[in-house]
Amino acid sequence: MDEQKLHQLTIFARERMEINGVTNVGSFNREEVLLETEQGGLVIRGSDLHLRQLHVEKGKLMINGKIDSVKYSDETVDKTRRVWSKLFK
Repeated sequence: MDEQKLHQLTIFARERMEINGVTNVGSFNREEVLLETEQGGLVIRGSDLHLRQLHVEKGKLMINGKIDSVKYSDETVDKTRRVWSKLFK
């Protein structure tokens, strides 16, 4: 049986998010953050989003701003980015 690695996501009043188990930050802007976590791809959408803390060695990330949605995907960040770029050409 494969051992599951720690991944935890906590949202505080839709204004702050703390994430553990981050393995890669694919891209980010004020409206969208694409991540890879121990549990798969993660897309965070909102407005006025800012990466406040990133500890690559520990896999921790903190985001501030208005959080509208959080969606997991089994796709990797690179594959998700390619799909979106094809759609908006």
